[in-house]
Amino acid sequence: MLEKYEVIVIGSGPGGEGAAMKAAKGGRRVAVIEEKPRVGGNCTHTSTIPSKALRQAVQQLVQTGRQDLARFDELLRSARAVIDRQVNMRTGFYHRNRVDVITGHARFVDDHIVEVSGSGQLRRYHADNFVIAPGSRPFHPPDIDFFHPRILDSDTVLGLTDSPRSITIYGAGVVGCEYASIFRNLGIKVNLINTRPQLLSFLDDEIVDALSYHFREQGILIRHDEEYERAEADDQCVTLHLKSQKLIRADYLLWAQGRAGNTDDLGLTAIGVETDARGLVRVDSCYRSSRAHIYAVGDITGSPNLASAAYDQGRYAATHLLQGGDAGGLLRSVPTGIYTLPEISSIGRTERELTAECVPYEVGHSLFRHLARAQISGQTTGMLKILFHRETLEILGIHCFGDQAAEIIHIGQVVMSQPGAGNTLRYFVDTTFNYPTMAEAYRVAALNGLNRVS
Repeated sequence: MLEKYEVIVIGSGPGGEGAAMKAAKGGRRVAVIEEKPRVGGNCTHTSTIPSKALRQAVQQLVQTGRQDLARFDELLRSARAVIDRQVNMRTGFYHRNRVDVITGHARFVDDHIVEVSGSGQLRRYHADNFVIAPGSRPFHPPDIDFFHPRILDSDTVLGLTDSPRSITIYGAGVVGCEYASIFRNLGIKVNLINTRPQLLSFLDDEIVDALSYHFREQGILIRHDEEYERAEADDQCVTLHLKSQKLIRADYLLWAQGRAGNTDDLGLTAIGVETDARGLVRVDSCYRSSRAHIYAVGDITGSPNLASAAYDQGRYAATHLLQGGDAGGLLRSVPTGIYTLPEISSIGRTERELTAECVPYEVGHSLFRHLARAQISGQTTGMLKILFHRETLEILGIHCFGDQAAEIIHIGQVVMSQPGAGNTLRYFVDTTFNYPTMAEAYRVAALNGLNRVS
């Protein structure tokens, strides 16, 4: 018998969870299909949660000066404990909201029916609407042998059972930089191979320069504008041959160059849902695919590839599904959080962008080493940077480098989201901040900026 639902969500990561919870609270009969045996998606099991839990464990060791005594596999135990707690919590969400969780791999039979394979069975389910959120996976070039135990990606690195002496990381995007920071702070020699002329070029140049400086101070060897020719692995090491004729040898190779959407085996092409070469689904402003009753959210829609954004996209898609018309719209400015040591966060435009747009802007700085709270905690590396319009004082961008950057950014995010005259530098000058706090950096930076235009 064909079981029917009003909404079926494929994938239980942040995007799928956001869509399922919103649709269920809107009174729809909802099912979630998850390929893994436990809910949470890649975010919980192989990417955001384990890598950030690992990073936190490393940071605590650095602060106590015990990182040389740590083993990589032992540090992963704390990550596994966090994963278990996250899974239990999210399983409870589905149970309380009467959302059926179906385990298995989903594939569209037609545009209203999916077939789910798992546990030796094939089951079919019908739905009026679908939200597909299967996430993404590390991109694997066909000429790299990922079956070799010394060649890793951001998923398999979490299964590393020994502590290497050295590692080569190919790809200096967010994932590459985060793992470079983790490994180096464990005393492991790191070769970071960047295919571009600078690290994280979407960030403000001053922040990028600060990150590059601290990476080199930590001993990370960065090579820019390099491309691989081939990789050779044996029982002892991996040799990466670069097109520049350099040979980079290390105990392991971590491939961190791009991701691909998990859509290649969903049967989307047969039902007319358009995808690109990397499995990304083309969607409109309401996250509808080329089939109006099939929505797509999260990593399979491309940038910004953030768990936080995916959750909001899922809720937004489900809101449109429930209400139709204008569902209110998502804010365009999404904060970026990069969990290197020190961490980075930003929102809004960069100096490079404002200069290209000929916007008359000015800069306000606050150096963490001047803040009492940073001096008390010993976390004096970093700064807060506010970009604002010289004439109206409208805040145009906020960039933060240092301890708790991903938390600090949200204060600026709230102010930037205020309409009209609510978003100006004056807010930070006229508002009393607790003392001593890291949030005080906003007032210091605002006063610094006002001094430049007065």
